[in-house]
Amino acid sequence: MTPKSLQQAIDEAGSPMRLVWKPNAKAWEVPVIAPEYVGWREEQAAWRDGVALSDLSHHMWDLWIEGPDAQRLLMDYSANNYDNFVVGQAKQFVPVTREGLIVTDGILMRDGEERFNLSGVPASQSWIRYFGEKGGYDVEMRVDPDSGLRKGGDPMIFRYQIQGPSAMALAETLFGGPLPKTKFFHSTPVELEGRQFRAFRHGMAGMPGYEFIGEWKDAQAVKDAILKAGEAFGLVHVGGKAYYTNGIESGWVPTPTPAVFTDPDLADYREWLSLFSYEGQKPLHGSFYSNNIEDYYVSPFELGYGKSIAFNHDYLGREALERTKDSYPRRKRTLVFDAADSARVFGNPDYLNTYGRYRLEANGKPVGMSFQTGLIGPLNRILSLALIDAEYAAPGTELTFVWGEHPGPGNDPDGDFGFQRLKATVAPSPYNEHARTEYRKD
Repeated sequence: MTPKSLQQAIDEAGSPMRLVWKPNAKAWEVPVIAPEYVGWREEQAAWRDGVALSDLSHHMWDLWIEGPDAQRLLMDYSANNYDNFVVGQAKQFVPVTREGLIVTDGILMRDGEERFNLSGVPASQSWIRYFGEKGGYDVEMRVDPDSGLRKGGDPMIFRYQIQGPSAMALAETLFGGPLPKTKFFHSTPVELEGRQFRAFRHGMAGMPGYEFIGEWKDAQAVKDAILKAGEAFGLVHVGGKAYYTNGIESGWVPTPTPAVFTDPDLADYREWLSLFSYEGQKPLHGSFYSNNIEDYYVSPFELGYGKSIAFNHDYLGREALERTKDSYPRRKRTLVFDAADSARVFGNPDYLNTYGRYRLEANGKPVGMSFQTGLIGPLNRILSLALIDAEYAAPGTELTFVWGEHPGPGNDPDGDFGFQRLKATVAPSPYNEHARTEYRKD
C-alpha cells in the first residue's frame, strides 16, 4: 500500500502545524550505537580534554549522485560555490527555496569528477533527488538510509571520527607517522594494513581531529585498529547521548525546519514526499508556538552559512538571498542558563538534551527561539543554541528562557500553560573557544 504523501497528510490534518506539532516529543536516538559507554559526562569531556571516538556509521543518510549532470544538478539547487571544488573536498551544503530559506544542510563530498556524496538528515537529499528525477538530469542516484530505517544489511560506508587535543597524536600512532597536511574540510587518501580509505579534516564538536571514511567491508578492522592505538591515549568511545550534544558548543543548528510546507510552487514536491519522510515525521514542540509554520523557517545567513553562499552562478533562491544577505533579522547565539534557576527548574538532572523550540523573552516580549538545549557535563551548565533578534543578541544580554510544552493547535499561541521562566545570558556561538577561534584554520 502506498503511504500518504506529505501534502495529503497536511490537507487531512488541516495545516502543517496540526501535522507536526507534538508536545513532549521524544528526542531521536542514535541507532545501533549504545547510549553510553563509560558515561555521557566522561564522553563529553573526552573531546575537550583528551581524545574521543564517535562512530557515525549508523545515524546519517547518504545519497550518491553520479553522472555527467551531477554538478549541474547541485549547482541549480544549492547556493554553494562550485569553483575549484576538487576531488576529496567537502562543503557545508546549502539548499534553499525560491524565498531563500533553508531546506536543511548536509555535508557534500566530491568523490570523483562526476560523483558526489551528500550525507546528513535526508531532507536535503530528498530535495536533490526530486529535482534530479523531475528535471531530466543525466545522473544516477543511490540512497543508503540510516541503520534505524534500513530494511536489511549493513551501511555502505563507515565513518569514524576522532577528536580532541590528542587526536592528531593518535592519528600519527595509528598510521606510523603524521598524515599529509590536509586543509579543513578536505580529505586525503590513507592506507592501514592494506585497507584504503579517506581521512577527512572535520569534527562535529569543533575540536582537532579526523573523520575516517571507507567501505563497510573494512569497518570492523579499522575500528579495532583505532581502539587499539587509542589505548595509550585514553581513547573514549562516545555513545549516542553525548554525541547528540556536541553541536551545542560548536554552534551547529542540527534541526532547522525545512521551508517546504507552504510554498504553492512546491505542492508537487510535497506530493512526491511521503508522510513518512523526515519532513512529515520530525516533530516540533516546546513553548514557542505559532499557528503558522513559516515562523519556524530560517535563513542560511541566520545559521552562519554566509561564507558558503555564492552569487557566481544562477540557482533557485539566488535573487532572494541577494536581497536578504545584509538584512536578516536574527543572530545565532548560545544561551547560558543561570545556575540557581536551572537548579530550581531542573533539580539535578542526570541528562538533558532537547530539540524543542522554546520561547525567548526580553521584558515579556518574544525575541527569539531555541533550537537545541542540553546539559554540558564538563561545564556543569545548561546551554541552549538559539536564534535571537539582532537587537537583543549582544553577548552579555540577559534574556528569559521559557520552559514548558505548548499544547498546540486550538490553543492561544501566546498563552502560558504552566511555563517556567529562567534567566539566561547571551554568549557567542560557537560557545567553545577552540571551535570559535581555531577550528577552521588550516
